[in-house]
Amino acid sequence: MHGIDFHPELRRAARMLPRQIITPVTLPLLRRASRLMWRRAPADDVEVLTLPSGVGVRLFRPAGDAGTTPALLWIHGGGYVIGDAAQDDVLCRRFARELGATVASVDYRLAPDFPYPVPLEDCYEALKWLAALPAVDPSRIAIGGASAGGGLAAALALLARDRGEIPLAAQLLVYPMIDDRTVLRGGLDNPGHRLWNQASNRFGWRSYLGDADPDVAVPARREDLAGLPPAWVGVGTLDLFHDEDLAYAERLRAAGVPCEVEVVQGAFHGFDGIAPKAEVSLAFFRSQCALLRTAFAPAAA
Repeated sequence: MHGIDFHPELRRAARMLPRQIITPVTLPLLRRASRLMWRRAPADDVEVLTLPSGVGVRLFRPAGDAGTTPALLWIHGGGYVIGDAAQDDVLCRRFARELGATVASVDYRLAPDFPYPVPLEDCYEALKWLAALPAVDPSRIAIGGASAGGGLAAALALLARDRGEIPLAAQLLVYPMIDDRTVLRGGLDNPGHRLWNQASNRFGWRSYLGDADPDVAVPARREDLAGLPPAWVGVGTLDLFHDEDLAYAERLRAAGVPCEVEVVQGAFHGFDGIAPKAEVSLAFFRSQCALLRTAFAPAAA
């Protein structure tokens, strides 16, 4: 690790993390481990639901009698191929507590078994359900996600705009996996990358896209970004997605979409989940909450 400029608070974690965990070979093992890990009974404050469409949702409500609340639909990461909504229970609970919001985490179906558009449509079903909840203010709904979940959140913002059924207050894109063309770029195999590298990226995108038209399925390939909700884009300098995320943020701004960008020096992919108590991770979370508070303010609705 000599010569890699990790953030001081992240150096210890970086030493222990692999550069890649997801491959076609490891995928069945990781999925089995994930099922075992998240099979335990949920905490009392989590409502685990199955929607009429069959999509699973984990629901977190703010403490006390909050009346009608803003809401956040959260989409978990995992390269489009692994993951479970339960992995983000702690995070969703924090959002609900910090923002006084109803938070729903969606268990979308995973590629390659269910390629595009199935995962995205699962997220849209969960969004429609969330918007119809009596306790939710439908004019104050945000969407967000991390990594592949951030890519799905960006795609969901485009889908919601195109269908015109649900107005969105904000989109929270946490180091989103947003541009399949990154797999074609050379010189990106940085020794500072952790958890996700070019080989993982090729596998993830190939699994998700299947036979789909990438000009439609991939958010960064979409030409018209006008009319999207205000965005927050956050990424570390040692993240494979750094360049594609900043490019997307610039395109959002050029299209007239307010976009706040948070770049974390020396941070690798998923750093805030690996070291959640580090000050750099807490600041990253506070920045996300600040954007959502602004979006959820009644004057903004």
